[in-house]
Amino acid sequence: MKTILKSAWALLAATTLFISCKQGETTIEEAAVNTSSAPESIAMGNATTVADTTKKFADNRKFIRTADLRFKVKDVAKSTTAIESTTNKFGGLVTHSNLETTVTHRDETQFSQDSTLVSTRYAIEGNLTLRVPNAKLDTVVKSIAKEIDFLDLRVIKADDVGLQLLSNELAQQRNSQQQRRIAQAIDSKGKKLNQILTAEDALAGKNENYDQAKLSNLALKDQVAFSTVTLKIYQPETTRKELVASVVTPRPNIGLQLLDSVKTGWYILESVLAFVVQLWSLILLAFLGFLVYRKTLRKTKPAL
Repeated sequence: MKTILKSAWALLAATTLFISCKQGETTIEEAAVNTSSAPESIAMGNATTVADTTKKFADNRKFIRTADLRFKVKDVAKSTTAIESTTNKFGGLVTHSNLETTVTHRDETQFSQDSTLVSTRYAIEGNLTLRVPNAKLDTVVKSIAKEIDFLDLRVIKADDVGLQLLSNELAQQRNSQQQRRIAQAIDSKGKKLNQILTAEDALAGKNENYDQAKLSNLALKDQVAFSTVTLKIYQPETTRKELVASVVTPRPNIGLQLLDSVKTGWYILESVLAFVVQLWSLILLAFLGFLVYRKTLRKTKPAL
């Protein structure tokens, strides 16, 4: 009987040990599977994030387009008016328009007694800056080409700023998250004054960074939506001739002329008398010399 009981206990112990080993192997296998699948999950999460960012960048490819032109026209004033009308027609805006005339030569010729012929050679230049919708840039440039008489320069550029826009958006997200964490820390953990002030300074810095990134994105989006066109136009030198009235003093009548002549004669006589009076010493010497000469001449004259 005892032998049977011992055999039963031995069998029970062996069975329990076998079952425990199987459970241990299963747990180890599950742990191995879970451990091996964890990096795979992380990798899949990272891959998903990268894929989302790449897709977002591909969807946000934006271009800032600009055009610079310099050309000669037949008439700067008329061409400027036509260009401004074209810009307004396609929903654009003229942000700068300046016309300047430079005189290169000026000559005056007496044409008649009371008129002068003035010849002026001048050149006119115009500088314009236009903002037009991005989709209408090519149309506006083609319309402006109708005014060109001789083309000096034409440059059209497209700068991709999609990556910069995405970078600014990500910076805004980071700053926004940091703002919330700092604000929560101030409300829940900021007990001492110096800690609160330090946290407030950090929050202000994050707010400033957030605002700068937002303003930068707004500026970029504005440049993407509206292209900038810079124009410099000029025309050949032009000569303008015109008759202008000359300033002529009216001729006096004969009575006034005679009166002026009498006055002039009297002034001359006064001048002569004044001059003679100034020479009185010389006249006196000449008179004395004449007297001495006469006396000498009488003494030397032979008696008849």
